[in-house]
Amino acid sequence: MSTFTIKKFNQKMATIKKTTTKKKLVSDDQIVSMYMDQVLQNNAEPKNVYLFCQENKILETEFYALYGSIEALKQDIWVKFFENVKNTVESDENYLTYSNKNKLLTLYFSLIEILTLNRSYVVFALKEEKNMLKNLQQLKSFRNHFKSFIVDMTDTQTSEEDFKVNKVLKPLYVEGAWVEFLFILKFWLEDTSKGFEKTDVMIEKAVKATFDVLDTTPLDSLLDLGKFVWKEKFN
Repeated sequence: MSTFTIKKFNQKMATIKKTTTKKKLVSDDQIVSMYMDQVLQNNAEPKNVYLFCQENKILETEFYALYGSIEALKQDIWVKFFENVKNTVESDENYLTYSNKNKLLTLYFSLIEILTLNRSYVVFALKEEKNMLKNLQQLKSFRNHFKSFIVDMTDTQTSEEDFKVNKVLKPLYVEGAWVEFLFILKFWLEDTSKGFEKTDVMIEKAVKATFDVLDTTPLDSLLDLGKFVWKEKFN
């Protein structure tokens, strides 16, 4: 075989090897990062999947292998926030010994912590639409994970107040915890205090009021919470 023929053969084999090498598939974490960066840089959502993929130089097939739509991607971002918090909380070897009150405090504080790390995106996502109910659609899967976590939490009884929740008020408590979190989330979105320290106070007062409802004298805690909210919002 001549030198020229060998050279052509080697070039052909190199081409075949190049075309048959599998492209490394984009991951869901990469798509999430691309999306969050894009909306913050442009201060707007991509109009559709095609434009999102063009902007980020990925194939539509890569996107659709992981998400059926932009809306599904937006929901998954919130799920990832929650899963991050859940894994962090449950990795604490002392967590299982906490009362439900302290578990709820830990959950709220941890959620606000991770949302604070991603505050620019969260503010954009929740204030993009004037219709708050439409904004909350992206929290649909997040809500399911949140409520499932609360159900599992109340199944573990470490104190008398835990027993009261599980025996009498469990369904109400689970739904109430979700409403309470939305209340805290809205407060945090509007909080301009240093280090969001007022949100920390809000969390502590809200959880105290929630568990005092299980006792016979909840009025003082409820009044304390009401006075705090009134002072922060109307004074």
